[in-house]
Amino acid sequence: MEKEELLMDYCNAIYQNINAGLQAIEDILPKIQDDGFKNVVAQIQDKYYSLSKECEIYAKSEDIKGIKDNSWLEKVRMWMSVNMSTMSDKSNRKIAELLLIGSFMGYLTCIKDQADHKDISSELDEILEKLKAFQKSNIETLIPYLN
Repeated sequence: MEKEELLMDYCNAIYQNINAGLQAIEDILPKIQDDGFKNVVAQIQDKYYSLSKECEIYAKSEDIKGIKDNSWLEKVRMWMSVNMSTMSDKSNRKIAELLLIGSFMGYLTCIKDQADHKDISSELDEILEKLKAFQKSNIETLIPYLN
């Protein structure tokens, strides 16, 4: 692959990981009934927005035109998963569990993306590291809600 294609692939991988987290929160947030927990999840959402913007700014600065969101099929799959999982249980525990699963998956994806995209872009490596640290922080933040 050419350098441009590698950059686009790497940028898309990070952007889609971020947007998967964003979409999950957008689907889940209206189901949260506890205001304190809702505020915690809204703060997580804000950080995802910030990372998404950072990725978009990088893509624009590098003239990467192929940055794209997750497919509509992926969005539908996630929406269905959230709605089916919370149909009978909208407790903080259930919602934290769903968010934790997503954060674990996102964290694992970061590790794989790091291995798959070595020496392509130090700037994207930095964004990925921020995302990875953020998802690890989310895990630590959400685990207490399982009790």
